[in-house]
Amino acid sequence: MADLGYPIARIGLEWSRIEPAPGEYSTQALDRYREEIGDLRDKGIRPLVTLHHFSNPLWLQQMGEWTNPATVNAFVKYVRVAVSALRDLVSEWVTINEPNVYATQAHLFREGPPGAVSPRNLRLVLRHMAVGHLFAYRAIHDLQPEATVTIAHHLREFAPKHPGNVVHRAFTRFDRWAFQDALAGAFGQGRFPALLGSSPVPVGRYVDVIGLNYYSRTAVTGPSDGTFDDVPLSDLGWEIYPEGLVNTARTLHEQLGVPVWITENGTADNGDGDHLESFRPRFIAEHLAAILRSDVPIERYYHWCFVDNWEWSEGEVPRFGLVHNDYETQIRTVKPSARMLSEIVAEDGLTPAIVATYAAGQQYRHTAPARDHTAT
Repeated sequence: MADLGYPIARIGLEWSRIEPAPGEYSTQALDRYREEIGDLRDKGIRPLVTLHHFSNPLWLQQMGEWTNPATVNAFVKYVRVAVSALRDLVSEWVTINEPNVYATQAHLFREGPPGAVSPRNLRLVLRHMAVGHLFAYRAIHDLQPEATVTIAHHLREFAPKHPGNVVHRAFTRFDRWAFQDALAGAFGQGRFPALLGSSPVPVGRYVDVIGLNYYSRTAVTGPSDGTFDDVPLSDLGWEIYPEGLVNTARTLHEQLGVPVWITENGTADNGDGDHLESFRPRFIAEHLAAILRSDVPIERYYHWCFVDNWEWSEGEVPRFGLVHNDYETQIRTVKPSARMLSEIVAEDGLTPAIVATYAAGQQYRHTAPARDHTAT
């Protein structure tokens, strides 16, 4: 990152390392995180630190994870310990990453543990995560009044598969509200919909900025995740739709009244036999161009991700990284997209010359695999 001149990085803490058993906190793990974060800062890289990114300690999972109301207090205690240990090095925090994705993968679509369909547990997880964030927001500001605190909220652009179909239009409104808009109000303002029960806090502001994770657009036919015909696609079959980033950012800004940080945006691009990537530079350029054309107060852009990673439900198959990881040897190779972002940082802008050098002539594919997820 330092060689490429990147000024910011989003990283995460692993709760199970810091609290391997209930109420037992590891100074060794916290010291290791201090070492890693200190190294980033020494290299001029400002850390944005995520406190919960999908994974739980095993002991928490065994007690029902976020379906159990006791998880709220456990989470807030862990947050207090982590922030107290790191607040001289970190002032920007994400409490919870993608609560809507965590909950639906675990309790609706069977893509994450425990992998069981339970509308009741889905509701409990969302409620307890929202309450946990609200109390963690207060706790962090008690310890660090100058901190910037947010969530990383996953939003999709929803549109009816057939605009003339009244069912498609109705489900578009419902899916958008249920998956993201209602939760933005709960986490960002303490404004709970009836589905989540009563709010434990007065309505107010509970994010200092709002983090947005954006990847794609959904073609709506019902309670499902579908794709339009003949649209550009990533190697996971997700539609590539840059304007959706701006549209969802505008929705969040208008709803919550705070600036937007793009805490995730990226694409699965596995390249081919001769190239490490086929279209990621074009993807990045088009999404940054959409931001630059807009009037939405988008202050930061964090690409997902830096090094090819293990995806929660797809494993090591899709490659999202700016840096290629040979999983057999762990050898890392910088991809052209990483160098393109490096030049954008150095030029402080997306210039025509940069786009021409890295993205000219790149093509997306247009054949979608079947990836509809239904709740049945």
